[in-house]
Parts: sequence; C-alpha cells; structure tokens
Amino acid sequence: MTHSFVHPLEVIGREHDKENIVKHLMNVVDGQNVLVIPIVGIGGLGKTVLAKLVFNDARVVEHFESIPDENWNDLDEEQLQKHLRNVLDGRKFLLVLDDVWNKDRNKWVELRNLLMGGANGSKILVTTRTPSVASMMGTMPSYNLKGLPHNDCMSIFVKWAFEDREERQHANLVEIGDEIVKKCKGVPLAVKSLGSLLYSKLDEKDWKIVKDNEMWKLERKEGDILSALQLSYNLMPSYLKECFAYCSLYPKDHKYLSMELIQLWMAHDLIQKSPIENQELEDIGNQYIEELYSRSFLEDYKDFGSLRVFKIHDLMHDLALSVQSGCLVINSQTKNISKEVRHLSVFDKTWQNENVLKCLQRQKSIRTIYCPIEGLGPFSESFVDTYISRYRYLRVLDLSDSCFEELPKSIGTMKHLRRLNLSRNRSITKLRNSICKLQNLQTLLLDECEKLEELPKNMRYMISLRLLEITTKQKSLPESLNSLQFLSIVRCGNMEYLSEVKQGYMGLRMLVIGHCEGLISLFPFLKCLTLLEVLCIDNCEKLDLTKVEDNQEEFKPSIRVLILSRLPLLVAVPQWFKQSTRTLQHMIIRGCPSLTELPEWLPNLASLKLLQIAGCPKLSSLPEGKLFLPTLRFFEIRECPELSRRCQPEIGEDWHKIAHVSTIKIDNEFIKQADN
Repeated sequence: MTHSFVHPLEVIGREHDKENIVKHLMNVVDGQNVLVIPIVGIGGLGKTVLAKLVFNDARVVEHFESIPDENWNDLDEEQLQKHLRNVLDGRKFLLVLDDVWNKDRNKWVELRNLLMGGANGSKILVTTRTPSVASMMGTMPSYNLKGLPHNDCMSIFVKWAFEDREERQHANLVEIGDEIVKKCKGVPLAVKSLGSLLYSKLDEKDWKIVKDNEMWKLERKEGDILSALQLSYNLMPSYLKECFAYCSLYPKDHKYLSMELIQLWMAHDLIQKSPIENQELEDIGNQYIEELYSRSFLEDYKDFGSLRVFKIHDLMHDLALSVQSGCLVINSQTKNISKEVRHLSVFDKTWQNENVLKCLQRQKSIRTIYCPIEGLGPFSESFVDTYISRYRYLRVLDLSDSCFEELPKSIGTMKHLRRLNLSRNRSITKLRNSICKLQNLQTLLLDECEKLEELPKNMRYMISLRLLEITTKQKSLPESLNSLQFLSIVRCGNMEYLSEVKQGYMGLRMLVIGHCEGLISLFPFLKCLTLLEVLCIDNCEKLDLTKVEDNQEEFKPSIRVLILSRLPLLVAVPQWFKQSTRTLQHMIIRGCPSLTELPEWLPNLASLKLLQIAGCPKLSSLPEGKLFLPTLRFFEIRECPELSRRCQPEIGEDWHKIAHVSTIKIDNEFIKQADN
C-alpha cells in the first residue's frame, strides 16, 4: 500500500505530464465503462509521485465519486469481493494501482471482472516498470514517462545539495554539480540521492570524488541509475553500509518498523556504542535510520516519536541485494546454500520442502533465521531441534507461527542467541526454565501465545533482555528485569493489577497494554517508571486510569507519546499526565465513548506535534483558550459530531483555537494542509 499525499510544490518538472494524464482521466469514451491507463517508465523516474499529483488534483477529485470510508479489515475474501462490487456498482470511480509487477493475466482478469461495474467514465491508473504488464492491463496506449530535462534535474539537485539560496555563494560547486547531474540521465531519484549525499559538504574535493568516480563506468540495468545509487552507498560510513545491506533480507515494498529493524541490527552488533554517556543503542539505531532517510534511501517516512515507519524504494532494495554479503532469501526453489551465507530469510512455505531442509541441514555457520512475513514460520518441532543442535552461533531465531507445545531442552545451550520470536504459537503451554540461561538474549517475543500458562520463574537471570512481548494466563509480571526497555502486555486476561516492582522495571521506556479485559488499575506499577517515554493502552474495558494512590504527585514521567484507545471507562484524561506537559509530542485518543472533556492543561503542551481525537461522541469542545502550541503540526478530529461542528473553518466556535495549526483534518477531510 502507498499513501496518496504529495505536496505539488515539492515536485519539480512533471506539470506537463500531469496535465496529459488528467486529460485522459477526464475524457469519457462511449461504450466502455472502465478504462485502464498505464504509466510506464524505469525505476526512479517518479511514476508514483506523478500518480499522486493526478490523484490529488482538484479537477480529478471533483470529477470522480467518493467511496464511503469503511472498515473492511474483518471481511473474508468472499465477503470482500461482494462488498467491493456493491460499492463500485454504478459509481464513477478512480482507482490507482501503483507499482504493478504481476504478469499473470488470469489474476488480472479476475480482478478486472470485480471492477467493471463502475459507471461510464470510471478509470484505473496503473504504474509499472514493465511494458508487458502495461500491455496486458491497459485499455488505452501506455503513457511512457521520460527522464526530466536537465534544467529540472539541476533544480532538484540544488534543492537537495544546498541550503536555501546557498548555491549562489558556491558557483564552483554548482559547475561540478552540473556535470554530476548530466550523468544521472534525467532520473530524479538518482539526482536526489546524489544531492543528498553532497548536502552540507562545501569542499570541492568531495564533489570531484563523486563526479569522477569509476562507478559511472559500470554497465548496469535501469539506465545506469544503480551506478549513481551505488555511488551514494560507497560514500556512506562503514557502519551504515552494513545496516543498509541487512535490509536485503526483507521483501520489496515491505513496511518497516524502526524498532524491529534496530533489534536485528543490535543482535549482530551492527550499532556502534556512542561516546555520549547513557545513550541507549535504540537511540543510536534511530539516528542511523534518520541518516538513511536524509540520504534519500527511505520513502513514505513517518516519525511517531520513538517509532518510525517507512519503506525502501524498489531501486534501493535492488541496491541492497547487490551489495549484501552473506544474506540469502530462500524459497521452495532453493537447491543450494553457499557456505558463505550467514543470514537466511524466508518469504514462502519453504519449511515444507524436503530439498530445502536438506540444504539447511548441511549448514553450520548460520547467524540469522528470519521470517519477515506473518504466517510463514516453521511448524515442526523436529525442525526446531535441527536449528538448535546444528546452528551453535545463531543470533536471530524466528519461530513465529509454529505450533509445537514445548521448546526443546537444549534451548539453554544457544549462548549466542540475541532474538527469539515465538509469536503466534497457539499450542505452546510453557517455556522451559533453561531458556533463562540465555544471558545474551535481548528480545523475546511471546505475543499471541494464548495457551502459555506462565513465564519461567528465573527470568531475572536474563540480564540482557531489553524487549519483551507477552501473552500469558498468569496473573502477575515477572520480577527484576533490570535491563528491560520495552514491555508489551497483550491479551493477558487474568491480570487485574500490575503489582509494584521497585527495581525490576526502572529502565522501562515503552509500555504497551492491549486487550487485557481483567485489568483494573496500572498503579502502583506505573509509579516506578520514571523513565517512561511511550504509553499505549488499547481495549481494556475495566481499566480506570483515575484509580491511583494519594501520592500520585510523586509520579513524574517524561512521556513523549501517549495513545489511549477503546477505554469505555475513560471520562477525563487523568491529571497525572500533566507531569509530561514539557515532553509530550504525540497524543492520540480514540474510541473512548465516555470521554466528556479534554484537560485544561492541554494548551500548555509545549512540545506537542500531533493531536488526534476520534470516536469520542460526548466530547463537545476544546479547552478554554487558544491552543497556541508553536510545535503543533497535525490536528485531527473524527467521529466527534459536536466537536467537529465547533471546529469548522471560520464559522465554528472553536475554530480560532486551532486555525494556526499547519495541517487540520476533520472527519477524513483535509481542511488545511502544510507544505510538507
């Protein structure tokens, strides 16, 4: 999936292409209800950006009908196709299918048949790198996207290589940049990447290194784009190269969660310790991700405080595959695994293939077994035995979606293991106490292990454990997990109180609680968490957040992200969150039907960047006074009828309180949008 927003002022050189596509979309051809228009071009030209520009054009928005905003997540395949046909029936719709690779005509015909019920004038816009895909899908001639003119490419390069108007002071660098841009052959992604690479570098020598680099002479596919991108890679710091190459273990178009990727980097010691005292490895990992983003290696980037969500452009993924060393994606067609391979990733039901199993049994130096796609984990207990007995140096072991009842006794011998994933094993009932011998283990994932009776009693010996996700039937938390940074408690229905643990969780920075139907109170546990930065609570029907001890003023957290979701007993935001007025950056409250008011200290949140309120129908107004928050960039209201009415532009009683906010969204409609 790709989000649809792009700001027109951020796009250079595609106005003519946009106008041509818009004309095609507005044109109605008699006798054909739904027309398919393909946009074809090599990777990095900006096909997706062009599609977004067209999709958001005011003329296009007015020309096509809107589809009702509904939740389709719970529908099975049969229900989904029926609902899709019903929704589209008789409507003039626009559908964008971005980055299509599939060449199976039967699959396209099946999908096309579901879409043909639209009214005359409906359009499907397809972007693809492959002319044969365009020919198969299109009902109109393909729109072949060309490279940008040199002047437009220079504008992009200057934008990314210099601060605003700084280029006027460095004519010598602009001249060198002109030569670099010529070598990019009109591909915006290559121009942007190299511009980002040279940003803040004002030494002429650095620019000449890029201009004269031998990488330009290599013959590559995709119109020599990879030469430019590999040049960016070659000039990365060595620590960043290894981290980026590890991304080759993921499938294309994967939605990355920064926390998961950082855990994998940490498992292989790819994150360098900082000279800054008390700086955690997770923070350094986030700096790495920000650096990759600043170099234009990441896209669809969203910063949610302690969590980043992003993708890697297809060409950047190709680059990761070309530079990786020791990484291999295995599938049912794999016939041989080189002895140099250290990291394995699985995208399909490979575990059921005997030939692949034989290949795996011949290996001894594997460090990573990883399944980035949910539902593809190994299920055989004997296969797990094979891992543990042969792979003595394993650091990452993914056994998610397996179905054995108990881990082998030998689990305690895996001294090098850093990350163990047992998520969604719905058969396991207990963990052997020998797992507590894994003193190097940093991450233990036990979420959705719904039959797990209890956790081992000696978990205090797991002295390196930093992240723990649990689903268990036990009534209390394990004690003395002194190194724990992240704790997720999901579907632990027997827990009523999180008992006070005076020392065991003092370092906790992120706490996630969800679907704990028996949970009544978070105190006195919360009182111990003085370093807590992220608190997310979802779907706890008996939880009363106002139930605290008399000395709640002693609880002074520095929360940066607060998410309160589906809490039927929440009437008001608890006063103890007031202690975080200087640090809170993201505040999300949704699905709280009893909430009647927002706190009077809301205007005092000096660092707030995002405020989202949804599904709180009794909430009728904002606090008194203007929400004069200079940092607030995004404000959204949804499914709060009276509050939405009061926040309508110009006419609403509360509009003056939010009018200064750069991006405002009310009931799924952008009332105001920022430039970035």
